[in-house]
Amino acid sequence: MMLDLRQINQIFLVCGKTDLRKGIDGLAAVVQQQFELDPYQKALFLFCGSRRDRFKGLLWAGDGFLLLYKRLEDGRLQWPSDHAAVRKLQPKQLERLLSGWALDPTVHQYDPKP
Repeated sequence: MMLDLRQINQIFLVCGKTDLRKGIDGLAAVVQQQFELDPYQKALFLFCGSRRDRFKGLLWAGDGFLLLYKRLEDGRLQWPSDHAAVRKLQPKQLERLLSGWALDPTVHQYDPKP
């Protein structure tokens, strides 16, 4: 199954760091318990770990969950750090993120490794 952004009604970025050892059930629980959102809606939920060079996506596909994983080979993501927030994204921002760019065009592409 290819990811068709036209089939997704909303995109949510979970700010701050999430334990990426969590699988589908753990991430769905974060969505429900921490942010009181429904993981079964046609929405993509994005999570980032502490290293900020990888992230996961959780998407209800109608008959089951799809768990996406992306790791950048060089650099780190510009990920919002407010742990108590969820940021709603536009499809263009998701495209930028999946390409390794910052969510907003005014921010640098990614932080160089220290």
